[in-house]
Amino acid sequence: MAGRRAAAWEQGGDEYDYLFKVVLIGDSGVGKSNLLSRFTRNTFSLDSKSTIGVEFATRTIQVESKTIKAQIWDTAGQERYRAITSAYYRGAVGALLVYDVTKGATFENVKRWLKELRDHADANTVVMLIGNKTDLGHLRSVAQGDAAAFAEREGLSFVETSALDATNVDRAFQTLLTEIYRIISKKALASDKAASGAGAVGEGQPIQVAGGVTTRCCAF
Repeated sequence: MAGRRAAAWEQGGDEYDYLFKVVLIGDSGVGKSNLLSRFTRNTFSLDSKSTIGVEFATRTIQVESKTIKAQIWDTAGQERYRAITSAYYRGAVGALLVYDVTKGATFENVKRWLKELRDHADANTVVMLIGNKTDLGHLRSVAQGDAAAFAEREGLSFVETSALDATNVDRAFQTLLTEIYRIISKKALASDKAASGAGAVGEGQPIQVAGGVTTRCCAF
């Protein structure tokens, strides 16, 4: 049962097993903020304005009997805000790379966003490609097959969503968070096994497992 409490749980007053930082990246206007609000508050705004600076929201879910708190960060896609890059990516263990299925240019720019992510984030960051705004299917300019092929080449998960009608939004976040959990729990187990041969890790002792996520180990 390694990972009984996240190291930072005391800060929020609520208890959870893991705290995962996830970042939303992609061009301005692709719907990142509405994906965030749909997942964390189940709301959508047709007249939402471009994000200025950085904002984040949280939601707690259950994954394989563990309580996972997702801290999801959203920032503007405009070039003038790129100075925050390093701080924005620091500690992230997951990323949703979003494009607009009705705007081909936003899909073309996915390559640049992925490079930026890989330049600044941890090498083990789990990435999912999101084709948003499927409710505007009559305006589609990015074929689902093209995006799926790109995701496969780059080793990314892929799903199309609509923040407006909530299609696949929960599925996208749940899939990403579950994958992160499974990777990190395997690393924690490997750490426990390694420690058992050279002195066990004591209950409540923090161990660093990946990308800035710290968990606490408990005795078996």
